Amino acid sequence: MFAAMMVATTAACGDSGSDGGGSGSGKIVLGFSQVGAESGWRTANTKSVQESAAEAGFDLKFADAQQKQENQIKAIRNFIAQRVDVIAFSPVVESGWDTVLKEAKDAEIPVILTDRAVDSADDTLYETFIGSDFVLEGKLSGEWLVEEFADEPGPVRIVELQGTTGSAPANDRKQGFGEVIAADPKFEIIASQTGEFTRAKGKEVMEAFLQAHQDIDVLFAHNDDMGLGAIEAIEAAGLVPGEDITIITIDAVRDGMQALADGKINFIAECSPLLGPQLMDLVEKVHAGETVPKRVVTDETTFTQEQAQEALPTREY
Repeated sequence: MFAAMMVATTAACGDSGSDGGGSGSGKIVLGFSQVGAESGWRTANTKSVQESAAEAGFDLKFADAQQKQENQIKAIRNFIAQRVDVIAFSPVVESGWDTVLKEAKDAEIPVILTDRAVDSADDTLYETFIGSDFVLEGKLSGEWLVEEFADEPGPVRIVELQGTTGSAPANDRKQGFGEVIAADPKFEIIASQTGEFTRAKGKEVMEAFLQAHQDIDVLFAHNDDMGLGAIEAIEAAGLVPGEDITIITIDAVRDGMQALADGKINFIAECSPLLGPQLMDLVEKVHAGETVPKRVVTDETTFTQEQAQEALPTREY
């Protein structure tokens, strides 16, 4: 009797229909593992994926990794066990995915990377990667800074709030920004530390920066939320954000855009979280066996104070 029950349970969690997924409804079954809910950007990204999956008529199985790679690997293995049609995930960090991605490949379940890349040497382990060009975002931030301080004799002392250690956006944004400012020795990063992409940690680290350094000219934050936390610390120290310290961030979520419009942030490079519609299109194509580009870059822009003021009334996130 026990053996019979186990067989029945396995069938219920496995391929129960011609669609190859676990729903038995004929719908495409998409397993999606999200990094977490660490920022306003991530919340908007999750909403975009969930709403787009519903509009496409997909059966979405959603898992929140809560910023832990082990949770994400467990979720992917659960998706494999459930025989979903397609797996999509936004990797917590870049390294350490080959084993579980090989398991998905062996199970003949295509994988799509969203928002963040992996550093695997075997790009056959995933079908495509859709997301922003993080290096470019860092470069655009650096280029604005270089132009803004073109007439300043220097030195220009910069503190940097990095994203999650080991993550693609943190690595790439730091690289792009560093490459641009390296051309002029007057730009110097005097302190750099992770703020974990959160507002609370951004505030905490900025407080430490302010205590250790009395001569900060520029803050480069890898996302808006850390920049917004840093603004709280700057104001608590009796300084005026956007004036006493020039602030550059990345994302362009509503709260960040409002701070930019108010003059507390000086420049934002956009990183759009609204990947849902493009992701669902890719899911449908890979499920059908169609060839898709290995890299899909999202269209984005940059914002100054005036541009933020114009964009805010119709901002979707």
